[in-house]
Amino acid sequence: MAKQRKKFDISLKLEVVRMIKEQGLSVQNVSESMNIGPTAIRRWVTQHSAEQNGLPGIGKPLTVEQQRIRQLEVENRQLRQDVDILKKASAFFARELK
Repeated sequence: MAKQRKKFDISLKLEVVRMIKEQGLSVQNVSESMNIGPTAIRRWVTQHSAEQNGLPGIGKPLTVEQQRIRQLEVENRQLRQDVDILKKASAFFARELK
C-alpha cells in the first residue's frame, strides 16, 4: 500500500522557515523536533528565499504576496484567452457581413 503524503499548512511552513532563518536552528534539529522530513524543510527554505528575491519559486507560494501574484497571473491568462476568442469571433462575423 502506498504511503500517504503529509500536507502542511502554509503558516506551519513559514514558522519552520523562521525557526531556521531567524533563530539559526539547523534543518536536522527542526526536522527531528517537529517530525517533518528534512527534504521538505529544505524545499520550504529554498521556496521562501526565492519568493523574498521576487522569483516565483517552485510549488505552492508561501507568502501572501506570491499567492496573490499567482492568482492574478491565472486571472490575467484567462482574460487574455477571452479577449483572443472575442477577436476571432468579431473577425469571423465581420467577414460574414461583407
